[in-house]
Amino acid sequence: MKILKKIQTLLGVATLVLLAVGLWFVYNAPEDFQQGGAVRILYIHVPSAKMALLSYLFLTVASALYLWKRSETADILAEAATSVGAAFTAITLASGSIWGKPMWGTWWAWDARLTSMLVLLILFKGLMVLRNSMDDPVKGARATAILAIIGAVDLPIIHYSVVWWRTLHQPPSMAASGNAGVHISGPLLPPLLILSGAFMLMGLYMVTVKARQIEARRRLDALESARMHPDE
Repeated sequence: MKILKKIQTLLGVATLVLLAVGLWFVYNAPEDFQQGGAVRILYIHVPSAKMALLSYLFLTVASALYLWKRSETADILAEAATSVGAAFTAITLASGSIWGKPMWGTWWAWDARLTSMLVLLILFKGLMVLRNSMDDPVKGARATAILAIIGAVDLPIIHYSVVWWRTLHQPPSMAASGNAGVHISGPLLPPLLILSGAFMLMGLYMVTVKARQIEARRRLDALESARMHPDE
């Protein structure tokens, strides 16, 4: 895990640079002809939503790797991705509600996309609670890995919810030009692309920071256990 320190530094610098550039583009971007200045909320909402989904995908892969190889590193990364993913999902729901108030006239609607994202937050929090409720770390790691893989069924539901059902939520903001619906384009698109990249790097940075914290905590727990039970 020592390599994580070097990766963490590089990710931190790259994140700060992209965030600065992205925010400059946001500041100079024009207002949308339909949404006005409220469109700027999407520069936080869309990247955080993408990072929330990527976090769960990363969690699923790490969980599968743990069940296959019994790799502690994979379990540490899975635990780290759970916390980071929960944070980005919460930001997605909060920013979506702020955007929804001027657009829909309400802070919340039981829309297919919103509801499936809420389920994702519940999954993240449920995984955290399940792991912490287990006295045996190995059983906790196995149980959370299995639940994480099962919960991955929510990812395609979130992605295709605006296609499968009639929904208040707008179509994907960055979609192929041939798809129906209104998408962000022109001078409004560069800030979204740059901040999406910045949020992805930020998410990876946060995972490395959390992973190193988890590794240190587990080492301390192991040392404390050895001190308390020297004969075992």
